[in-house]
Amino acid sequence: MTMDFASRVERVEPSATLAISNKAAELEAEGKDVVDLSVGEPDFDTPENIKDAAKDALDAGHTGYTSSNGIPELKEAIADSLHDDGLTQYGPDNLIVTPGGKQALYEIFQTIIDDGDEVALLDPAWVSYEAMAKLAGGTLTRVDTATHDFQLEGALDDLADAVSDETELLVVNSPGNPHGAVYSRDALEGVRDLAVEHDITVISDEIYKEITYDGVEAVSLGTLEGMEDRTITLNGFSKAYSMTGWRLGYFAAPEELVSQAGKVHSHSVSCAVNFVQHAGVEAITNTDDAVEEMRQAFAERREFLMGLFEDHGVHVPEPQGAFYMMPEIAPDGDDTEWCDQAISEAQVATVPGTAFGTPGYARISYANSKERLQEAVDRLAEADLI
Repeated sequence: MTMDFASRVERVEPSATLAISNKAAELEAEGKDVVDLSVGEPDFDTPENIKDAAKDALDAGHTGYTSSNGIPELKEAIADSLHDDGLTQYGPDNLIVTPGGKQALYEIFQTIIDDGDEVALLDPAWVSYEAMAKLAGGTLTRVDTATHDFQLEGALDDLADAVSDETELLVVNSPGNPHGAVYSRDALEGVRDLAVEHDITVISDEIYKEITYDGVEAVSLGTLEGMEDRTITLNGFSKAYSMTGWRLGYFAAPEELVSQAGKVHSHSVSCAVNFVQHAGVEAITNTDDAVEEMRQAFAERREFLMGLFEDHGVHVPEPQGAFYMMPEIAPDGDDTEWCDQAISEAQVATVPGTAFGTPGYARISYANSKERLQEAVDRLAEADLI
């Protein structure tokens, strides 16, 4: 039997980040010692109080379906947190709680994008944005920020040239994956001006909002005048609370969008896991100290790894948030080949910048110990890759 597959699926490539992780796992299964700098998750265990809250919820019998958009306690806690950030336009009725931030993004794309609709991305852009746009039938326009050390302010003229009245959706990710850049208020005000001028809906992906350095604070796009009713604010529990495997995220949006996206949500995943939502209440209300401890550890590792690359003459735009950096490793060559050599010859796993729309670079995660970061750089140097 020959199966015919949907063209929307054939337009999409498998996740490059997961492909690298799979290759690292295969080498480890063969007994190789791989320093995996490709992973997009904290290397810390979930804080104990969150795990205890989940156990308590299980013991209390919170194992069935919940209301589709989320339990009231969690939606109220999220709304309070958003209000603390200045996003006072969102109440519990503006929220959908999802099994992970990725599911939240998928539902947004499926709700807004029709065949042929234009989606604008700021490169380097997280790999799944492109895939989700294509799965929804959208077309892409892309703006390169690499020549501005991944900052958006210098690329605003290019963004102005790229968007138009035909642009349906713009995705903004700050602090960003894969580059760690945090966009300035001036840059986001430039985004606001373009969004208002061309009537563009904007996703503000704030999954790394709690992880910033050097006193930098990430501005929530939806707090800017004129963006209250055109911004979809997305966040989750994976990164700040080290809950990647728990699969818990959410988005906040105008009620009319929540009503429509609720159809996608209810017919696909029904609801997020009941006891995990109860753990989410604990995470968002009582885990500040653990979050700060992780943030400080990431800050130290960032400085350490920046210094190692500097010692080898490798240019790395300094990240202000998240736990990634993008060294320029193949300015005149093939970054995919470089990453293949890194894992096959040095057993160091990285992700090629091409996967994010930015050839010549590699994404490095510093969600690893200083000892392993040192080992990774030593191996890359011994293999003449830096």
